[in-house]
Amino acid sequence: MNQLPIKVKHPGGRPTKYRVEYLQLAFKFCVLGATDKELAEFLGVSESTLNLWKKKYPEFSLSVNRAKMKVDARVAETLYERALGYSHPETQVSNCKGKIVYTKLVKHYPPDVKAQIFWLRNRRPDLWGR
Repeated sequence: MNQLPIKVKHPGGRPTKYRVEYLQLAFKFCVLGATDKELAEFLGVSESTLNLWKKKYPEFSLSVNRAKMKVDARVAETLYERALGYSHPETQVSNCKGKIVYTKLVKHYPPDVKAQIFWLRNRRPDLWGR
């Protein structure tokens, strides 16, 4: 009896460019505020490839998301401080009769109305509109 050969399916395609080193690179680049498009360009791949890596390599996705959450939280914190106003210690350096004088003081920044509006419109659009 004559049998037809069974075709073996090969995965095909190119080998991935993904490297474990990209975990740390992606984290550091995203902490600097990189978008997915910028991260993809930095790693030399398309944005769709970057999205595939996020699905295929959970540790990569976690690294990118942790970095973005870290920087977003810091920006939200400083926006909040700016909206409410804040103070911080500062050392003023001056010259008095040829001598350098260091004076400790507290610098105050008053509340910022634009930051307040931005915060409220984004946090409570139902009350503050868009």
